Amino acid sequence: MSHAPTGVIERPTPASPGPKSSLGSRSLPRLAPLGFAVVSVALGVGVSLAAGWESRIQWGMISALLFLAISYVTTTIVENQRQAKDRLATSVMWVCFLIAVVPLASLLWTTIVRGAERLDGYFLTHSMAGVLGSEASGGVYHALIGTLEQVGIATVISAPLGLLTAVYLVEYGKGALAKAVTFFVDVMTGIPSIVAGLFILSIMLIASIEPSGLMGALALTILMIPVVVRSTEEMLKLVPNELREASLALGIPKWRTILKVVLPTAIGGITTGVMLAIARIAGETAPIILLVFGNPLINTNPFEGAQSSLPFYIYEQYKIGEVAAYDRAWAAALVLIAFVMILNLVARGIARWKAPKTGR
Repeated sequence: MSHAPTGVIERPTPASPGPKSSLGSRSLPRLAPLGFAVVSVALGVGVSLAAGWESRIQWGMISALLFLAISYVTTTIVENQRQAKDRLATSVMWVCFLIAVVPLASLLWTTIVRGAERLDGYFLTHSMAGVLGSEASGGVYHALIGTLEQVGIATVISAPLGLLTAVYLVEYGKGALAKAVTFFVDVMTGIPSIVAGLFILSIMLIASIEPSGLMGALALTILMIPVVVRSTEEMLKLVPNELREASLALGIPKWRTILKVVLPTAIGGITTGVMLAIARIAGETAPIILLVFGNPLINTNPFEGAQSSLPFYIYEQYKIGEVAAYDRAWAAALVLIAFVMILNLVARGIARWKAPKTGR
């Protein structure tokens, strides 16, 4: 009986090459989605004009549907169905993004174009004292002062209360009390502004308090606190627990850990949340109508007498119905948008300045 010689190793037969991997198949160029968009818009406008549709909203809807169809079909033919599904999902997200952005961009552009016609130094430094609705003179100074004071008072009250409430919920809150606070914060987040105004109005009627900027600020405080609490709470939850544990391991008290470690780490997000809350209350009109009453004169004392505000000024000018009043309303709207934009820029600057420095 013969045996194979010792020391000889049989080499395995190389496997036959399998089918080509799908990763090596053809692929569309990177600028293909842009080409799909151009073709879709051209076809959408052409189809809409041929059908006699004059609404640009219809043009956009037809173009969006064509964009999705062209993207999916072309990707299926050139690449494969798996890539086509992936591109379809991406295209749907882009379409949804444009649906959300286009109305906002259109509103911003219209406000800038219409408001810039009337906005100048005179408009910012004069009030409506002695000015009739049909006259082209008058300004927004008294409303700007009222907005700054009312929003400032609301922020001074709301920011510390909201911050301390969020710290309690994240760092200390346990049991029924924390659940009750969370529940009421969620409820307050969704209440209409008119409800907050009616609540303060009932207190004014019971205590025989006259309308003033302070009363409007208290209603804005009710609207601002839950936004500050929610945003601050989420930012504090993002702080890694390892930072807390390292501080506590060094023997530092918990309150000092929160003050020196947790809050500085989350200061960027906290500041952004406060600015979002300010932007939310800066445009409220209903509480101001109920509690502040409006005033064409300059009143720099928020604790006594009626005041005006930018949202109330816009509502008041629009209600007049004259061309000059409409121009003032658009200019005031542009001032309000600029006010909110400046606040956001300041918040970003503070967040970047106060953010903890990271080294490599």
